[in-house]
Parts: sequence; C-alpha cells; structure tokens
Amino acid sequence: MILPQPPVLLITDRAQAAAPLEDVAAGALKAGCRWILLREKDMAAAERLALLRRLIVLGEAWGAAVTVATDIAAAKMAGAAGVHLPAGSDPGAARDVLGPRALIGVSAHNLEEALSAQEGGADYVTLSPIFATASKPGYGPALGLEGLRAAGARLDIPVLALAGAGAGTARSCLDAGAGGIAVMGEIMRAPDSETAMGAVLAALG
Repeated sequence: MILPQPPVLLITDRAQAAAPLEDVAAGALKAGCRWILLREKDMAAAERLALLRRLIVLGEAWGAAVTVATDIAAAKMAGAAGVHLPAGSDPGAARDVLGPRALIGVSAHNLEEALSAQEGGADYVTLSPIFATASKPGYGPALGLEGLRAAGARLDIPVLALAGAGAGTARSCLDAGAGGIAVMGEIMRAPDSETAMGAVLAALG
C-alpha cells in the first residue's frame, strides 16, 4: 500500500498541544500535512470517537487520511482510513474488521518487532526512539540512524522514523532509509502548527 503523501504522519497529543487538537490539525493540514493519527488513548471512548469523526471531516476537506491509535471499533464506526496498533499486535485481526483497503500500522521499538509486524500484514511500522526525546521515554536507548538504516534494509514495508524526527532531522532519516517520519511534540507544542509543519515538510527536500 502507498502511504499518504507527503510521508509525514502527525500524531496527536493533547497533553502537549498549545491549542485545541482540531486547531493544531487544521494548521498542519493547511501547511500540506495529509496524514493524521489520533492517539488519545486515555480519552473516554465516546469522546474519542466524536473527536475522530470531527478530524475525519476536517481531513476530507484537504484530501487527508485520518487514522486512530488502537481503537479498531472507533475506526470502523467513524470510517477512518485505518488504525495504528501497539507493538506485538495482530494486524490481520484489524484488517478482518476494517477491510483490505484500511491503512494498518504497528509500533516497533526494535528490528524484531518491526519484522513481526511486517509478517503479520502491517502496511507500515513506526520505529522508535530514533533519537532521545521526552515524548518517548521507557523504550530503551535511542536506535539512532544506524538502527533506522538496519530496519529499512530488512523490511519491505515503509519504516517511519519516530522520536526526534522533525524539521532538523527529517532529511537524515530519509537518507538512512526511512519511508517517512512521524512527528508529535514538535507540532503539538508549536505556537503556530502551520508554520511548524511547513518547516518539517520543507526539510524533506
């Protein structure tokens, strides 16, 4: 499956956001972002579903894909583009629910988890932490560009660099074999998400 283009996944985190998530998303979309992952796992299910539906409507105006983390039921009910699953999950089970056209990703924190996700039928993996960041504690030492390069060489599906991947590192991640990058804090914390996302997209070259 071809990933949304440009290959930049914006992951939400309302705890870091400088503005309401819909406003952050609107700015990012205006800058050219075409893929958003609603990650608010601690949000009440009904509230998350409602927000997901609003983001989908917002995304449709820009031709953008909107997916949701973990909540397969919400993805189905809202008609989301797909779902992003935790490491060790079964992508095939999600596809059984969401259908063959769904975009299904899996988190990975090492090469073994990434290979397992690919074997399970994932369309892509996020690999983290590539660089040390406050947003991704507890997942072991940073894998660095060498770890990213090793994963990209072994996998046939796209590997998205996550944690520290942003305007300052996007080009080096792509040069190391990443199929794209996933950004969170850099956009969430920005006073102007349009400008911040614009900088990330420009860095892709």
